[in-house]
Amino acid sequence: MNNKKIIVLLLYWVTLNSFASLYDSCTSNTQRKNTFYVSSDINKNKPDGSITKPWKSINSAIGRVKDDSLIIVKPGIYKEKIKIKRHFEKGITVRSQIPYQAKITQNQRVLAFLQKASNIEVEGFEITHIDEFSSPLIIHMDAGGKNRVRNITLRNNIIHDSYNNDLVKINYGVEDIQIICNIFYNQGDSDEHIDVNSAKNITIKNNVFFNDFQKSDRTYTKKSSSFIAVKDSDGDLDRFLGAEKIFINGNIFLNWQGSHGAGFVLIGEDGKPFFEAHDIHIFNNLFLGNSDYSMRSPLGIKGAKDVYFYNNTISGNLPSNAYAIRVNREGDNLAPKNIVLHNNIWADNTGTMGQGKYEKSNDFSDSLYTHIDSFTLDGNLYWNGGNDIPSSIFDKLNYGDDPHSIINDPKLNPPKNIITPTWDAKESKFADGSYDIEQVFNKLIANFAVPQQPVKSISKFKAASDDIYNKIRPKKANIGAFQ
Repeated sequence: MNNKKIIVLLLYWVTLNSFASLYDSCTSNTQRKNTFYVSSDINKNKPDGSITKPWKSINSAIGRVKDDSLIIVKPGIYKEKIKIKRHFEKGITVRSQIPYQAKITQNQRVLAFLQKASNIEVEGFEITHIDEFSSPLIIHMDAGGKNRVRNITLRNNIIHDSYNNDLVKINYGVEDIQIICNIFYNQGDSDEHIDVNSAKNITIKNNVFFNDFQKSDRTYTKKSSSFIAVKDSDGDLDRFLGAEKIFINGNIFLNWQGSHGAGFVLIGEDGKPFFEAHDIHIFNNLFLGNSDYSMRSPLGIKGAKDVYFYNNTISGNLPSNAYAIRVNREGDNLAPKNIVLHNNIWADNTGTMGQGKYEKSNDFSDSLYTHIDSFTLDGNLYWNGGNDIPSSIFDKLNYGDDPHSIINDPKLNPPKNIITPTWDAKESKFADGSYDIEQVFNKLIANFAVPQQPVKSISKFKAASDDIYNKIRPKKANIGAFQ
């Protein structure tokens, strides 16, 4: 048996043995006391929410059900604008009967959690705008500053094609949100997939983020912003000063199609005179450089403190001003402080590390001395296809500042010829051949996150307790997203 076949079999074994951990993330185990039904089919019977007399509207069902209820939505297209303002003590679950076969769409805000909305799960839907004339936002969570919108879970949904503003906006006092095992693609110009604005305790985990505007018959305008932005636009006008306790964990980012001034993840954005974000944890993510379009840097930090970036894998060619990170001040920002990067893999097999057709030179970071207060770099792996790792005397943060740096080839599969997993409702499958989000996730991890030459951590900082598959790491853990 040749080496290539051995590697394929190993990756297959890894996928099978990791499936259970990811399945637990993508599947809800919530049990509810009551069950009600919604159907888009014409029903001449007087509806009561039963399986034989289902309600026609999801919005109506949410307004009528008792606490501790499961709402099962049958396949169909639901042209609704859903507003949820109710507090549920025990909670409700709104679930597509067959994953992705119930589509919620509208030419304005599709799904809103407002006022007292709390303890609500939304699972298994396709959620999107109708067309380019749609008004802002697809999903909006807004506590209005003083209200308590909390404990909302979005799980196993396909959220795509906002023609105006963000795919998901979480702002002004919202807390305790879980966004788990969803697929996001194609936001509006100048906006994000997820915009976290003055919110607390937000978990964004095991999702897949990408853009492919052409597949949605949209023009690539080069104007869309980061996939995830974390910030605070309104200062002390709500219950939180600065977004805090944000966990961006075990996600996959690929196929950049956005503004050259943006990147995959941005912490801080609005030039405020306080730290716009703090206690931010970004770990176990896979960042893939499979696009020829350039970005500023995959990670940007401005006006933030206590940002921890660890056990991530950044692989492939990422045409950019800085291959790893940009740290800067904007407007009235305070200088970012306590930026900690450890146990990460930065590996560009092409040997260009950031350089592309729009960049004449390449940098590891953009971090002017007056734009960063304090940082720590420790125990990371750097690989530039055998070429030197870029360094600049004009930047405060360079790979040479890492006392336990590892210069080595992790032998990751180059992220080439990736079929973006857009959803085909007619075929009931994703463009890569997958039938659910778990399969999409597993394929990308098995193909691009598993190093053929893994490296053990030598950092003074502990590795993440688990990995991108949610599997527990041993004491002598590998660096990067995959254990």
